[in-house]
Order: sequence, then structure tokens, then C-alpha cells
Amino acid sequence: MQPKTLITVAVGDGIGPEIMTQTLRMLEAAGAALEPEFIEVGEQVYHAGYSSGIHPAAWESLRRTRVLLKAPITTPLGGGYKSLNVTLRKTLGLYANVRPNRSLHPAVATRHPNLDVVIIRENEEDLYAGIEHQQTPDVVQCLKLVSRPGCEKIVRYAFEYCRQHGRRKLTCMTKDNIMKLTDGLFHRVFMEIGQQYPDIEQDHQIIDIGTARLADTPERYDVVVTMNLYGDIISDVVAQLTGSVGLAGSANIGDGGALFEAIHGSAPDIAGQNVANPSGLLQAAVLMLGHLGQHDVAARLHNAWLCTLEDGLHPADIYCPETSQQKVSTVEFADAVIARLGREPRQLAAMPAREAATPAPTVSPAPLYDKAPVQQQLVGVDVFLRWDGKQADALGRQLEILTGRRMQLKLITNRGVKVYPDGHPETFCTDHWRCRFVAADALVSGSQLEFTPVPFMDVLFLLHRLVDFNFYIIKTEHLYLMDGQRAFSLGQGE
Repeated sequence: MQPKTLITVAVGDGIGPEIMTQTLRMLEAAGAALEPEFIEVGEQVYHAGYSSGIHPAAWESLRRTRVLLKAPITTPLGGGYKSLNVTLRKTLGLYANVRPNRSLHPAVATRHPNLDVVIIRENEEDLYAGIEHQQTPDVVQCLKLVSRPGCEKIVRYAFEYCRQHGRRKLTCMTKDNIMKLTDGLFHRVFMEIGQQYPDIEQDHQIIDIGTARLADTPERYDVVVTMNLYGDIISDVVAQLTGSVGLAGSANIGDGGALFEAIHGSAPDIAGQNVANPSGLLQAAVLMLGHLGQHDVAARLHNAWLCTLEDGLHPADIYCPETSQQKVSTVEFADAVIARLGREPRQLAAMPAREAATPAPTVSPAPLYDKAPVQQQLVGVDVFLRWDGKQADALGRQLEILTGRRMQLKLITNRGVKVYPDGHPETFCTDHWRCRFVAADALVSGSQLEFTPVPFMDVLFLLHRLVDFNFYIIKTEHLYLMDGQRAFSLGQGE
């Protein structure tokens, strides 16, 4: 008998306890060699005073097992509560989110019978850093943080996934036509690493048209790799195209651990009614079995699930008179899956045991190349002011008078749009102004500014001058050249 593998289990909130109970029943009936160790996370833990949603003692279980099967949890609104999912992914280094989506036609109603798409999403960076500030009465900000190591890890991971699973094409989606530094870095790393995988067809698309095409013709895609927020959105879009987000599970994989979960929420409105669909959590458990090397059990359980769907025994979220034979409860659905263990589907493609392999390869990718020394030069500063006036020209004239001899005002933007000099009266302005200062001896060559180094003391002197004249400084961002290349964005209209 195969020794049992210790796993950590979190039953979650809302419908979580119901679907977890039935998922564990199905795992046991299928012969999974698992020993669950339960931890408490979610709503009750939040209300007990732990703003992260997890008790400190629970980390010991996670470090010991390195595998978590988690039902959906509820994050209370307001009050500074942080998303537990984000906390787990970032704390445990689970940098790859893998969501397979496959049409179950004709068993489940869908407009896309040939859909078979895997979304691989960067899981730790981007806007999900959750760093937000209110800077003025009118303006709040959220920082988008993207690193080269983070991009390299997820992009290499996606290419390795394609090779391991016999996938032919990898599509990268970004918005680098607008966010040229952050999204531009992700796209650039995709092209660099892609040179090492000539056997895989490669494509890049802007995320907006890519999302539209995924929703319209998902058959044209195979595997998609993208950034955190975009991946969160399009993975739900593609899952819904299969018939319901309630059918999909996801894997969160890192070098030292893994988390498996359904992609839907805790649905407190139907909690306790025995109507929830356990399929998403079950599919997450199948991915977990593959990760643990229990491939035969994973295939056996997945095929029994397919047989149940084929026989038309459907929970409420996918029940359709044209394709369903009977609307079943949560418990009845689990009973039906257990009764079909050992069978293979007649119409839907059965899962061979070899396909139940780990949902994404555990890769410890080295940097693309050794990190070379980079010359970083300070050439200016963006000073963000709260200023309640409305006329950019008035602000610009005041700043030009007081800045002194060593630094000069280059431009003012409001919400990223250039408003001084030569702004347009139609531009709406808030109380949040970005004022860009550069060295006073910077030379203009044609329309290009030749940035010259700025001593840090000159920046400090400028800030003191602004404070002396009662300007309200919100924050500053230094402007750098990296190996002589501009490492900051221009203002729109600059």
C-alpha cells in the first residue's frame, strides 16, 4: 500500500465546508493516499483580529506539508483586511498560477465545443502587491511593481509547461503599448527567453484584443502567459466559456510548495443549501494528485467526474434542459462520481494517467544571464504636489521663479497628461500635479532633452525651496538613466 502523503486542508467559508467535505469523500473513495491536516483560515480568523486571514500557527502546517488544498474563503469588506489568497501566494513564493480550461461538450452546454486553453499567470507581482495610497483628497494611487526575475521565472515556466504537456503554441499578452516600462519588460523577457524554445510557436498580443479574441474564438489559443491582473481576468473569462467558473480548478506552484483551489468565490448566498457544485475544488484536487505523483488516482477520479457529467447529472450552476438529465445536489453529485469510479467516458476524452502529471513543472529557473553591473545616474526628479488651484500656467510660473539656478522645471502633468508648458484649456485637472525638474544646464537638441547628472544635494535643495514657499509635497520619484538609457516614462503629450 502506498504510504499516505500529509497535506494541509482549509475548509474555507460560505460553501467551502460543503464542497470540501464532498471532495475529500471522493478522494478517499478513489484511493488517494492522503492524510489531511486541517487549518483554520478565512472569515473567522479575520474577525479574531488577524488581518491576513490566517492564524500564525497555521504556517507550521504549511511549511511541514508544502501542499495546501483550499476551499474558497470570504475576505471581509473594508477595515484594511488583506486578501488571504494573495498573502499565501506571495509568502510561500507560489509564482505560477496554472488554470487549465477544456470544453466538456456535449455533456455541458457551451458555445465553444473545441476550447482547450491553459492560462499561466504571474502570481506575485504587478498591481497585486496591494500598495495603495490616498495622496490628495481627489487622488489615490496603486503601485504596479514588475521585476525582471519575476518575469523570467513565469515566462520560462510557461515554456517548460508547453514542452512537458506537448503544447504547440505560447501566447504572451501585455499592454506594453501604454505601460512601456512594466509591461514592456514582461514582453521583452518573453522574446529573450523564447529564443531558447524554437520548437514552440510564439505570439504576442495586446491584452485588450487578446481578451476579445479569447472570448470570441478561444480555439485559436493553446497556452497563454501573462501578468497577474490580466491573468486573473482572462482565466475567469475562459473558464466561464467552458460552461461555468464552477468547473475549473487552479494550481499555484512555487519552488517550495503548492496550493490548489477552485477559482470561484465562497458564494455565501447559497451556503448550507446543498446546491453548490464541487467540481472546481475536485479539479483542483486532481491537479494536486498529479503534483504528488498519484497519477492513476487522478485519472480515475477525473474520468469518473467526466462520466457523471456525460450522464447528465448536473448541479444547478450547469443544469440545462437541453443537456442535463437531472439537477442534483452537492451530495448527490459526489455520490454519482463515486459510483462511477473505474469507468471511462464514452464521448468526452478520457484522461490517461500520464496526462495527470504535475500541472506545471517545478522549475528553479536561473537568471537568463548573469546580472551585469548597471550604471545608474540621477538626472532629475518628479515632485508630486497637492495644489488646489486650477490653472497649470499659474503653478508653472510660480515654480519657475523659485526653483533656483541649479535645477529647472521641465513640465507639469496632471493624471499623466502634460498641462505645462503649452497645455490645453480643455484638459480637466485634479489637485494632484507631477512637476518634473531636471538640471538647469540640460541642453535641448532639436526636440530632445539631453539629460545630465544631478547631484542629490540639488534635489534636496529644491525640496527645501518648495517647502519654504508652502508647497505641499506628496511624494517624489527620482529620474534615472540606466546605462545611459532613459528609465522613466514621458508625460502624455511630452
